Amino acid sequence: MANIKSAKKRILVNQTKAARNQMIKSKVKTMIKKVDAAVAAGDKELAKTNLVAAVSEIDKACTKGIYHKNTAARKVSRLAKATNTIA
Repeated sequence: MANIKSAKKRILVNQTKAARNQMIKSKVKTMIKKVDAAVAAGDKELAKTNLVAAVSEIDKACTKGIYHKNTAARKVSRLAKATNTIA
């Protein structure tokens, strides 16, 4: 355990940031699962609406520095590709 006041504060700040990052990552994963479920069900309209929401969440996570821009782009690309494959 840290003894210095600034080190104690760093620990608290890092815990807060880690919790925030974890919450945002979890939200992104949930949105991705919703799109995947709609694609698996073959519901094109639901998949498209969920895709828009998922892309929005991924972009927010990217701008906040939780995902690297290439990682965000890869996730969006895969979701869009899966949505477009529905007949």
